[in-house]
Amino acid sequence: MELPANPIKKWRLFEGDKVIWMVLFFLGMISIIEVYSASSNMSYKSGNFWWPVLQHGSYFLVGVGATILIHKLHCKYFKLIPIFGLPLSLIMLVVVMFMPKVNNASRWLWGFQPSEIAKGVLIVTTAMILSSMRDEKGAKKSAFKVVMCITVLICGLIAPENFSTAGMTFLVILMMMYVGRIPAKQLGTLVGVLAVVGSMTYCFLRFTPEPTIRSISELPGLHRVETWASRLRGGGDKPENPADYDITKNPQVAHAQIAIATCNVIGKGPGNSVERDFLPQSFSDFIYAIVIEELGLFGAFIVMFLYVVLLFRAARIASRCERNFPAFLVMGISLMLVTQALINMAVAVGVFPVTGQPLPLISKGGTSTLINCAYLGVILSVSRSAKKKEPAAVVEEVEQTAETL
Repeated sequence: MELPANPIKKWRLFEGDKVIWMVLFFLGMISIIEVYSASSNMSYKSGNFWWPVLQHGSYFLVGVGATILIHKLHCKYFKLIPIFGLPLSLIMLVVVMFMPKVNNASRWLWGFQPSEIAKGVLIVTTAMILSSMRDEKGAKKSAFKVVMCITVLICGLIAPENFSTAGMTFLVILMMMYVGRIPAKQLGTLVGVLAVVGSMTYCFLRFTPEPTIRSISELPGLHRVETWASRLRGGGDKPENPADYDITKNPQVAHAQIAIATCNVIGKGPGNSVERDFLPQSFSDFIYAIVIEELGLFGAFIVMFLYVVLLFRAARIASRCERNFPAFLVMGISLMLVTQALINMAVAVGVFPVTGQPLPLISKGGTSTLINCAYLGVILSVSRSAKKKEPAAVVEEVEQTAETL
């Protein structure tokens, strides 16, 4: 009886793109180190120095387990997600609106955020629509209408409680439609409408008197308007004399900038942060500022580089897929992770209004850690199980793209 050439190969635990696995490993190690350092306040309040990092480490290990399980699935089974996930997401997003508010927002339902699940379901649904409703020129005009109807519905339910997540998800879907070759006229019209509406909304929130904003925030579904206006205004104009700056008006941005300014290029070293004791959400929304303070500019570059590698590897996986669905799915998930990371970094360094978006796979958080690990599992599943294009087909596609450019 002839034995297989390599009988151990079929039992390998980690399959798929090796670079993606390495990105997950390094982001996880950085996460555990920085969360351990940034959670000093939580440790002091709880009286247990190890509890915050042990909790986060447990979530990360469970997330890696989810990555392993999901990446063993064939990517064709992800087409079932919209059938069950879309109605379930809509129900959860409606139910969460009636849950008790925390920080003037209802985002949590039984210990997790439905918006995290809903945006993933929306990406899978969009990938399926773009792959099924197309012809030789690209996506059909009807695909744009279907995608927009579902996107507006999902993002519309997310927006009242978490506008930044809704806006980011809408942006990712817009990029997916561009990658899916939605007709340029439809995309151009949408971008123009968004530019006009966005400019009007910005001007309204930025320059409307505070009493008017306060009265509008009392209307049903608009209770977060005052928070949005406050974040856009950034605590008011900065005084010319730094000594006159009131750090209490916008402590998150102020302490994040202090952390970055005092990194001395090379950083203070892991565990030596000072601003972690003063910076609200130092272990979550503003953990990138702590990374810069402790690891310096080189550490900040490494973190950013890992996300760029993730995007490029995902693009490489997508370009090798023979079918459209896995290609669009990989690009949508990677764009979402990288876009969220860039927004978090921009907020930490003070070039973007505060959004409350965590840094994927680094910030402390149970729901986000588990969901983001699951997203990487999907990418790895596609890299492992999706049918690959023949080399000649890849070369031909590259040549056609070059001629188009």
